[in-house]
Amino acid sequence: MTHTIHPTALVDDSAQLGEGVEIGPFCIVGPNVKIGDRTRLISHVTLNGQTDLGADCVLHPFVSLGEPPQDFKFKGGDVRLIVGDRNILREQVTMHMGTESAKGVTEVGSDNFFMVGAHVAHDCKVGNHVVFANNATLGGDSTVADYVIMGGLSALHQQCRIGKYAFIGGGAPVTGDVIPYGMVDNLGALAGLNLVGLKRRGFARDAIHDLRAAYRLVFANEGAFNERIEDAARLFENRPEVMDIVEFIRTPAKRPLCSPEGR
Repeated sequence: MTHTIHPTALVDDSAQLGEGVEIGPFCIVGPNVKIGDRTRLISHVTLNGQTDLGADCVLHPFVSLGEPPQDFKFKGGDVRLIVGDRNILREQVTMHMGTESAKGVTEVGSDNFFMVGAHVAHDCKVGNHVVFANNATLGGDSTVADYVIMGGLSALHQQCRIGKYAFIGGGAPVTGDVIPYGMVDNLGALAGLNLVGLKRRGFARDAIHDLRAAYRLVFANEGAFNERIEDAARLFENRPEVMDIVEFIRTPAKRPLCSPEGR
């Protein structure tokens, strides 16, 4: 195989390197690491544990992947970290392996951008086309769906879920599940829909109109919450975007739903 390894890098002979991999100065690659084709480790990158890293990724200085989880119950075991293709990891990004007491694997999708200091904890699942701004942090066993944007210094509580296309404001402490297409303010409260993001992603005007109407219905002050959910499902059964929210709320969860402030 054709790859480039700087003389100062330490790469275990058992590591599996794809075609065109570039490993820069002072990088460390452990024995159970797999690196996909054309991925670049710029310098001072550490890859350990059972870590599978996809193709065409770029890892900037002091990225650390595959270290043991920060979980006092962890005593070792067959756990791993899987990272997809075309991810950009800026300086000091960290991603840990899973734990045997949870999923056993931390999974990160493809085409994501992790800015300086972002952290993906043990057993998390991150989708595709996600952006983590500086120091955005996930607690263990949490889930972030496709096209989510997490603002700088935001933090997601362990075992929480963020639905697709949601936007998390800078510094937000998120302690509940965030509906798809939702927007969370910097106090951690649901603050409406991510309308700017939906328009930028090319959602149709009628889809956005129906989403707004369904949101007002679901989070109205009158009536029982479960009844409002069923009303939304009945009125918008042919609108897939609304049904995304309905099914997200219907799915059994370990955390409460993130709601508008004061409700």
